[in-house]
Amino acid sequence: MLIFTLCCISLYITLTSGSTPSDQIFQTPFEIFKTPGETAEISCSHSLQNYDRILWYKQSEHEIQLLGYVVGSSRFPEKGLNVEIKGSADIKQTCTLTVKDLSVSSSAVYFCAASYHSAAYHCSSVQKPP
Repeated sequence: MLIFTLCCISLYITLTSGSTPSDQIFQTPFEIFKTPGETAEISCSHSLQNYDRILWYKQSEHEIQLLGYVVGSSRFPEKGLNVEIKGSADIKQTCTLTVKDLSVSSSAVYFCAASYHSAAYHCSSVQKPP
C-alpha cells in the first residue's frame, strides 16, 4: 500500500476596513493554500490619488521582511528571495506579487502598502553674496 502525504502551506493576506487610507487599498485573495514547490500570486491595487508606490512585505513569527517595491511601473524585487513583482503601482492599476517554489518557510502573512514620495521635486541653490 502506498501512502501520499500532502503538506499544505498557508499564505495569509491581511485586509483592513474603516475610514482610513487602508480601506482604499485592496488585496486578494484573502487566504491561499498551496503545496511545496507551487507558486502563489497575490494582487494589490489602490484608489489613492498621487500614490505611486506599492511595497510588499512578509510577516513571519518574529520579523517583517521587505520583499520588494514598485514605483509607477518600475519594479524592484529584493534579490535572493524567489519573488517576482509585476504590474503598476499607479492608481486603480494592479500590482502582483508572485512567490515561487513555495516551502514550509513561505507560510506567513503577506501584505502590500501604498505610499507616495513626500520630498520636493525641485532644488535651488543659494549663493552667499560677495
